[in-house]
Amino acid sequence: MQQVLDHKGALCQDAKMPDLSDKELLRLFDTMLHVRVMDERMLRLQRQGRLGFYMTSLGEEATHLAVQPLTQEDCLFPSYRETGALFWRGLTNEDYINQLYGNRKDPIKGRQMPVHHSSKEKNIVSISSPVGTQIPQAVGAAMAGRKQGRAAMVFFGEGTSSTGSFHVGCNFAAVMKAPVVFICRNNGWAISVPKHKQTASETFAQKAIAYGMPGILVDGNDILAVVAAAQEAVAHAKAGKGPTLIELKTYRMGGHSSSDDPSVYRDEAEVTEWESADPVNRFHAYLKNKKLLTDDQETKMRDAHVKNITEAQNIADKEPPPEVETLFDDVFEEMPWHLKEQQAWLLQQKRTKSPHGH
Repeated sequence: MQQVLDHKGALCQDAKMPDLSDKELLRLFDTMLHVRVMDERMLRLQRQGRLGFYMTSLGEEATHLAVQPLTQEDCLFPSYRETGALFWRGLTNEDYINQLYGNRKDPIKGRQMPVHHSSKEKNIVSISSPVGTQIPQAVGAAMAGRKQGRAAMVFFGEGTSSTGSFHVGCNFAAVMKAPVVFICRNNGWAISVPKHKQTASETFAQKAIAYGMPGILVDGNDILAVVAAAQEAVAHAKAGKGPTLIELKTYRMGGHSSSDDPSVYRDEAEVTEWESADPVNRFHAYLKNKKLLTDDQETKMRDAHVKNITEAQNIADKEPPPEVETLFDDVFEEMPWHLKEQQAWLLQQKRTKSPHGH
């Protein structure tokens, strides 16, 4: 398993460092902290009944930053636990929180459930609830952008390796040498199913051998190892050498979602054991040893995120839902007569007040 930092944040012997400036190192840490603060706030809102649903990434924040070597022109296909990848690409707190509310300023116009973001401008393709949907899509996008020197990166959980979409996508990508990077975020539990019930393979990375592409097993709680592997895989893809499958071994400290109680199917001793590998603490220790970060600086970073998230959330909380006529937008380039007729009929009906007060 590739590793750069040990659990105490010290460099491992003969570690392969990624190509990163001090400024980029601090940005990586700040993005991980951003995710953690956002998750803390949004989960509280969900528990208060102000959001219908949420998914946290506690313990998995480093995996999101595999996105680091991509350019803005490269296509990103996230799963529903890559918040840091969205922030790294420039998604704002406002757009992120408006989507959770599904309000009038939601970029997706309230058409997706919470935590299913997308952004055409930032080449972030819509998250899908059915697992694996994004894998063949990413391969197709990679093929389409190859002549322009673009690549695609797709994230998915280890449970997704049990789907046909995983097999089809990996096989096609390897045969066609598509410039795509497969990121398997192995957090130990596919909702509530342990690894030994998902596969008889020792690792998920070794599945790449059968498809005829490189497979890399990486400590997913080691941000530097994650970025180093991703940089290598993206360079491999853009050099015309085809896809790479990267398994990021991490651990989901919380539940699968706000609707899940992990204590039903796993031992809390396992959670405690993984606490020592916390990705934020490890990276903080490394940056502190390099004299790039102090405890006071981290506090200021956290406070800034709390302030910015609070401001965005307060605005989103007051926004009404999308106008009812937007139901008919974006279906056709020009609205046909029968949709115009349906829209006119709908607008004539009496409106009922929503339980949210709008």
